Amino acid sequence: MADEEDETGFDEEFDDGSGGLDAGHGKRKRLFSKELRCMMYGFGDDQNPYTESVDILEDLVIEFITEMTHKAMSIGRQGRVQVEDIVFLIRKDPRKFARVKDLLTMNEELKRARKAFDEANYGS
Repeated sequence: MADEEDETGFDEEFDDGSGGLDAGHGKRKRLFSKELRCMMYGFGDDQNPYTESVDILEDLVIEFITEMTHKAMSIGRQGRVQVEDIVFLIRKDPRKFARVKDLLTMNEELKRARKAFDEANYGS
């Protein structure tokens, strides 16, 4: 039993040298496995969801990120992804657009808070 758990952890943590996506040929490094398991549990799945479920979800996430990145690279400045490009791509999906706006607003608030904290502690 312990050997099986160690082998699973090894597959998730170390790359097999394939350089990332494998397009369906053999194993590849799982980038978001731990986070997806936690998210699945948070959304009502079992605490230890099936590995196949996590793998399918991860494939979907990577496919989505890859497609969005390619689309973002083709608009705006060619070959470069900027925040505005992502916002432009999701502008017609109200839920994604609202979430991105919330995250960008929170990021700005955190930057201001860090700056104020640094100025208070180190004086500028």
